[in-house]
Amino acid sequence: MTRAGMIWVAVIAALVLLVLLIIFILQNEDRVTVHYLGAAGELSLGMALFIAAVAGGILVAISGAARILQLRSQRLKTQRRQRAGRPTGPAAPGSPAASGGREPKSRT
Repeated sequence: MTRAGMIWVAVIAALVLLVLLIIFILQNEDRVTVHYLGAAGELSLGMALFIAAVAGGILVAISGAARILQLRSQRLKTQRRQRAGRPTGPAAPGSPAASGGREPKSRT
């Protein structure tokens, strides 16, 4: 499938999910009172659940972005160390660095 075809499939899938979400919100229009950090408000049950789902998605996106930034920073530090010629971590068993710079003895 071409890239343009995949984009259209994704757009159609997103539109179907959006229609299903709108139906969900409209079918759950009973009014509920929501309390949050001392504040209270009244809104439809479907909208309250939608807001909760969006807030959860935002929290997941923030934590994922923080982890990605952490891994990128770690990778950059490792690359800088490699350019400077310093070892980046523990030497692998059997490597010259693990044996003090000597080649390991062969077992024959």
